[in-house]
Amino acid sequence: MTKKNWLLIFVTAAATSVLTPLILRSVTPTYAQEKVAPPSRQAIQYSYAPIVRKVAPAVVNVYVRTHVQTMASPFGNDPWFRRFFGDAFGQPSERVMSSLGSGVIVNPEGLIVTNNHVVKGRGETEIRVALSDRREYDAKVISKDEKADIAVLKIEGGDGKFPYLQFDDSDRLEVGDLVLAIGNPFGVGQTVTSGIVSALSRSEMAESDSQVFIQTDAAINPGNSGGALVDMSGRLVGINTMIYSQSGGSVGIGFAIPSNLVRVYAESAAHGRKVERPWIGAKLEAMSHDFAEGLGLNRISGAVVTRLYNKGPAVDAGLREGDVITHVDGVEVADARAVYYRLATKGIGQTAHLTVIRKNQPVDISLPLIAAPKPGKNDVRNLSGNNPLAGARISNIFPSVADELGIDEMKGVVITSVRDGSVAQSLGFQPGDIIVSISGQKIENVVQAERAVGQRQRTWQVAVKRGNRVLQLQVPG
Repeated sequence: MTKKNWLLIFVTAAATSVLTPLILRSVTPTYAQEKVAPPSRQAIQYSYAPIVRKVAPAVVNVYVRTHVQTMASPFGNDPWFRRFFGDAFGQPSERVMSSLGSGVIVNPEGLIVTNNHVVKGRGETEIRVALSDRREYDAKVISKDEKADIAVLKIEGGDGKFPYLQFDDSDRLEVGDLVLAIGNPFGVGQTVTSGIVSALSRSEMAESDSQVFIQTDAAINPGNSGGALVDMSGRLVGINTMIYSQSGGSVGIGFAIPSNLVRVYAESAAHGRKVERPWIGAKLEAMSHDFAEGLGLNRISGAVVTRLYNKGPAVDAGLREGDVITHVDGVEVADARAVYYRLATKGIGQTAHLTVIRKNQPVDISLPLIAAPKPGKNDVRNLSGNNPLAGARISNIFPSVADELGIDEMKGVVITSVRDGSVAQSLGFQPGDIIVSISGQKIENVVQAERAVGQRQRTWQVAVKRGNRVLQLQVPG
């Protein structure tokens, strides 16, 4: 079976999630004995029931209803169409989309961790959570991050004494450790499956630069998204997120977000803070055969520093282009995503200790972790008027903007958002589009862009860079 026949499936049932409780403080488990294989046939008959009794009450079902406004037809005011289709033709309408997922309660006040794709919606969203004892509550989103695919919810009401799960240190996991996956697959009700940790620090299927996953063969299916992955102490080690599958069902290859990253988002949300990823002022790429050969290395592992930004932390710390980062705080890193993950869990205000290979020699680097510089109010504009970009919000490109939108450019003007129903949206402009020129005028800052759209044109010509392509749009004035 070739690799292209596999599907990467986020395990939702029309936007599924599983909630699993966690405690908002660092917990270092105490192990009474070394990990051992079952000592006898009788030991194999041991039951997971005590763990499930402890964990299951903290895993919830998440029901999401989203009210979506459909676009009106451009022919809605045409008398000919109204004659045949009635006065309601072309008028905006509303439809309701329902989805189901799972989640985990992580403190007694009812803080829930789930996947962002479980609660993601473009319209007005209603969220209802159901506990294993059949109690139901409304919930609201208090924090979410699309790149990390993590959302934090808060139960509204209740007595502040909800069952919850404690976090475990996901860095302590080893390949071969037993784990349980708990969620609501296919909407059939809470289900528990068992398996082992198949691999750690998987990043091949990641969609953002700081994602790594725990791989497990515990059966995970649509509806399990947001559910709990727990160890044999009944503590949370991951949030189940997606699977590899040909049919949509589990084939024993599932992925979970490590608890150490989830805990960062939960603790920040509990204190009303937004998670900011550290900015190091450098571009990193995974080691490849070509890189390894060019640098004279015999091992294809680590992250290569391919670009440095002036006055950034990496330059000040002494990193150089061509350095290969092999360890962060003593932990080996396989690629660039593993480095970014380590820095994200470390947090802003801390110092990361890197081991790099430079000219085949190890070098120690102390890297301060700071927030990326942000644009000021004069660096942002909301465009309006009679022009193709009306309804777009634009910004001069700063490191924080580039990181949020996932672009590599460090200068110019980028579209950061597009208002629903606007001219810019109808013409297909998207967040992340870099404005190259407007009617022949090169655009280097928001002042130039605002001036250009303010000039009347018989024909508008807009060029934007999207990924590696430059798109040209021509619109009558």
